Amino acid sequence: MALASVLNSDCANFSFDNCQPHVFGCGPEQSGLGFDATPGGGLSFSVKNPLSGGDEDGVERKIEFLHGTTTLAFKFQHGVIVAVDSRATAGSYIASQTVKKVIEINPYLLGTMAGGAADCSFWERLLARQCRIYELRNKERISVAAASKLLANMVYQYKGMGLSMGTMVCGWDKRGPGLYYVDSEGNRVCGDLFAVGSGSMYAYGVIDSGLRQDLTVEEACELGRRAIYQATFRDAYSGGQVNLYHVHSEGWTRVSQEDVLMLHQQYKGQA
Repeated sequence: MALASVLNSDCANFSFDNCQPHVFGCGPEQSGLGFDATPGGGLSFSVKNPLSGGDEDGVERKIEFLHGTTTLAFKFQHGVIVAVDSRATAGSYIASQTVKKVIEINPYLLGTMAGGAADCSFWERLLARQCRIYELRNKERISVAAASKLLANMVYQYKGMGLSMGTMVCGWDKRGPGLYYVDSEGNRVCGDLFAVGSGSMYAYGVIDSGLRQDLTVEEACELGRRAIYQATFRDAYSGGQVNLYHVHSEGWTRVSQEDVLMLHQQYKGQA
């Protein structure tokens, strides 16, 4: 930030007293960036930190983070389809176009990322470790329901502490295909269809118009792929590539990874 803009802003406050020596203090009672004059000092300089979230009433506000992504998963007769985009944003800035938003927990379990990338990555990798420990102790694979419950219990301990996570735990166990939504508030919901992220409304529109229980694997993959593409087309915070997975009785399979620009050309020609 230019010096002139600082001097002219409301965040800066200067006061001079020619009768006193110029001293700076940084005691524990000072606000802002910590520069102020000692009591009775001559020069006072203070800058309010715009990221502190404080207001004139003295109440500290939380920083609001902007999140953008599109992830979806749905069950059909041959398992679960998981489709995600790959764009990471920091506000209006595109931080990356190649983020892997599907975390491979084990050969039969997948987790998706929506919210804060660090939170999702950390907690789902921790879940992968807990699932492996369960497998070693009990000599059998953990169920999808138990894995999702583990994750919900772990993050519930940090409720209200600023975590940002909305994930889907998808997999196959002895009960068949499983799909659960878990978020950073400790909520856990079982369902047949979930879409999470800023582009989820656009994805829901496509999925609702084409989802049937008797879809073939190829039709289900195409439905998931098109839903993510349409979300990236309408939502500025989603984009990059469409990563597609199929979870079945033999585990999960990575079906495809396609750039949304190529998909745009493909679907534009079909219209």
